Amino acid sequence: MVKGLTSPDPIQRDLMRTWSASAAQVFWKLRWPSSMPFLFASLKVAIAISLIGAIVGELPTGAQAGLGARLLAGSYYGQTVQIWAALFAAALLAAIMIALLGKIERILAWRIGGRG
Repeated sequence: MVKGLTSPDPIQRDLMRTWSASAAQVFWKLRWPSSMPFLFASLKVAIAISLIGAIVGELPTGAQAGLGARLLAGSYYGQTVQIWAALFAAALLAAIMIALLGKIERILAWRIGGRG
């Protein structure tokens, strides 16, 4: 996100200075829209990481429900079908969440005047 906030060209920043734009105007009109691709890329990575973290976090707690509990129960009793079902459910959940975030990204890009 920080990389995106600093990504506008110096020419664009000079143009904003030429137009006597305030710091808030430079942020909202130039820096914020240019940082959107970086924000959504990091959010997509965060979805996958948080899903893995939630599954791993369930393992040592002795949870009775959840994907981590299904993986653990399947490994205890040698039920590979249960393990694969939990893995596919996690992959499907991640795919749905990333697709939803992609849709939000396209809508927001269209609203701020970028490519959608």
